[in-house]
Amino acid sequence: MTAIEFNHELLSYQNPLKYFALKLTSDNEDAEDLLQETLLKALKYRDKFQDKTNLKAWLYTIMKNTFINNYRRKVRKRTIMDNTDDDYFVNSTKQKSPIEPDSEYNHKEIMKTVDELNDECRVPFQMHFQGFKYKEIADELEMPIGTVKSRIFLARKKLADALKDFA
Repeated sequence: MTAIEFNHELLSYQNPLKYFALKLTSDNEDAEDLLQETLLKALKYRDKFQDKTNLKAWLYTIMKNTFINNYRRKVRKRTIMDNTDDDYFVNSTKQKSPIEPDSEYNHKEIMKTVDELNDECRVPFQMHFQGFKYKEIADELEMPIGTVKSRIFLARKKLADALKDFA
């Protein structure tokens, strides 16, 4: 494949690649950047492309890998090193802002409403809120996973009805 044929075919995949980039990034500007970076890499590494293979798949792979690498790079930028003896990784994005009085009051009211739920709905709901998976809750409470999902749903519904003023 000549350079002109390669460039022509590369440009013919620009629209499908743009849609794929939008799907990955969910942001128009980030999608444009990802598309440009993908096209640049395709041109730069044209010699790595093997003739009579699927160019579209090769381009999608470049885009997907570029997106993943960019994502990992962003995560690493947000992570800082703690230089204590144990060398813990600390994620800087979890810094808490000062609690304002009205949000403190709202939090207390919401927690009071959660505590008023009956135990069969409150316990699975609180476990799910704390990060437990449905399967873990089902195993811990010794009940079917469908029952766990149903009770969490009921708890959410009761809370939504009781806390209409907070919406």
